[in-house]
Amino acid sequence: MRASSVGRRRVGSVCALLLAMAALAGCDHRSGSEDAGPRAVATSAAPSGYGAVFLGVDECSSFGTTSFTEVPCTGERAAARVVARHDGTVAGGPPCPPTTDFVLHIGATRPASDGRGDDAVPQGYACMRKLEAPHPGDPGGGGGPRTIVGDCVYSAGDGQVRETACDGKGGRPPEYRVTSAVVDRSGCPSATTLYVQLGGGRPVGCARPV
Repeated sequence: MRASSVGRRRVGSVCALLLAMAALAGCDHRSGSEDAGPRAVATSAAPSGYGAVFLGVDECSSFGTTSFTEVPCTGERAAARVVARHDGTVAGGPPCPPTTDFVLHIGATRPASDGRGDDAVPQGYACMRKLEAPHPGDPGGGGGPRTIVGDCVYSAGDGQVRETACDGKGGRPPEYRVTSAVVDRSGCPSATTLYVQLGGGRPVGCARPV
């Protein structure tokens, strides 16, 4: 996340590739939040048979710490639903929807020994939305893979800013809130005191002190 202040020292960039977390909140390369809970790598197992594509759109994953499995969305083990699914890596693929709660990074698996390829899973990632609140990807939630309008950030030192919950329950108090997103800085309101890099079609976030 890149930000710079108006009339103040320049705030540098922070860009963390954070994998899915045990608390079912996480980040990708576009933004980060250090207060969302412990993080763990999410690695896929062989397809579970609940869908033609492992963790396809509208399918659900279980809770997990180091791995997640595909489970029926109506089952008691279901924790989050896939809202978007892409092959490849997060760095090289499309961004997740704005209110995604966390990202599951899916490792490639080889076909079964019978050669049919039924169990083959390509490398990819799934954008996940928790089935129950709280949703860290919501505006002001303090997490999620993207920084969006309504989110809050704080100075993390060394010229960096990071996202935190706007209600102050994220472990670090918010200092700025992103109030709008524009094409370039000239479109920000005059009261803007911080510019935050958001990405997408409106890549500049206009932020004000909380």
